[in-house]
Amino acid sequence: QVQLVESGGGLVQSGGSLRLSCAASGRTFSSYAMGWFRQAPGKEREFVAAIGLNGDMPYYADFVKGRFTISRDNAKNTVYLQMNSLKPEDTAIYYCAAARRPLSNPGLYNYWGQGTQVTISS
Repeated sequence: QVQLVESGGGLVQSGGSLRLSCAASGRTFSSYAMGWFRQAPGKEREFVAAIGLNGDMPYYADFVKGRFTISRDNAKNTVYLQMNSLKPEDTAIYYCAAARRPLSNPGLYNYWGQGTQVTISS
């Protein structure tokens, strides 16, 4: 079992930055690839970024490339999402999730956090 708790969301103006964190419980964090997803009101949950077990193989959805960076610190059991140049369309609840491989399909993730709200004002 892995329990995930996101933090770092909030309200920022367009063009601003936020850094999301996702803290994992348990000793098996380094055994899981991690992903970030988001869900806006009335929309399906969508892939944002994922990273491999050792911080390798980071990859991103096209709409965040060059703006968001995913990273992880296995010593702290934490994965991060640095979000820069934020836009109003980035407004959503952001979730972190754990899987055996870094994947873009949310259905293949085993564990999910409760989410953190990110709101970007224009």
